[in-house]
Amino acid sequence: MGIQKVGVVGAGQMGNGIAQVCAEKGLDVVLVDIAEASLQKALATISNSCDRLIKKNTMTEEQKKTILSKIKTSTKMEDLSDRDLVVEAATENVDLKLKIFKELDRVVNPNAILCSNTSSISITKIAGATQRPQKVAGMHFMNPVPLMKLVEGIRGLQTSDETFALVRGLTEKLDKVFVESVKDMPGFIVNRILMPMINEAVYTLHEGIASVDSIDQAMKLGTNQPMGPLTLADFIGLDTCLAIMNVLHEGLGDSKYRPCPLLVKYVEAGWLGRKTGRGFYTYEGK
Repeated sequence: MGIQKVGVVGAGQMGNGIAQVCAEKGLDVVLVDIAEASLQKALATISNSCDRLIKKNTMTEEQKKTILSKIKTSTKMEDLSDRDLVVEAATENVDLKLKIFKELDRVVNPNAILCSNTSSISITKIAGATQRPQKVAGMHFMNPVPLMKLVEGIRGLQTSDETFALVRGLTEKLDKVFVESVKDMPGFIVNRILMPMINEAVYTLHEGIASVDSIDQAMKLGTNQPMGPLTLADFIGLDTCLAIMNVLHEGLGDSKYRPCPLLVKYVEAGWLGRKTGRGFYTYEGK
């Protein structure tokens, strides 16, 4: 039968997107978060996402009802006990992720696969926090999940071939493209390349070389990127960008990964991008 029952931990931007695409393919989903308000917001986000697809005539009202009926929410980890696979999509914080995986290992049936949507943290380290390291893998979705085709698959040192094959199979069932990161190294593929580029764009601003608009326009028109690096940073969240740069800097020990001081200051100020209404751009009232 393969994977039929999926759990998602974390009802934020990534978590609700993962829940949506799984439900769209007929999987039974339990979405868990510590805050009931976050769960209700996630359901509203999924509903709005479906409404946009209905307007484009790529989804019907009946399909929307079916998708929402496939997603159950809970504030209790224990409600994941019968899942075939659980994807953790919490904040990019290593201590938090290790805590979550220890708890998942305790409550989820021992035959289940545990995956992390981490964009940079060692899968080998996360797997080591469990009693089932061979059943732990990285499943890094891209944001926004319903629209982006890529999933990075990451093997920990302990991940079994069977586990990785099942993760690949689920990815393909979701109509995503599975790309394997051969080595479990900080940042994997996408963020090993993307985040230093974003960080360099922040340095370009920090050193007064060009304005926010000029940097983004130059990269859009000069390298054919759909959005500039500073716009993308705001979309991702500057706190997430900083967390990933710190993982790269600490994990690889190379000064070229040192986070720009201006990025640090913006995070200290609480200017985290779209989600707070201000980052390199201002979004209040939009």
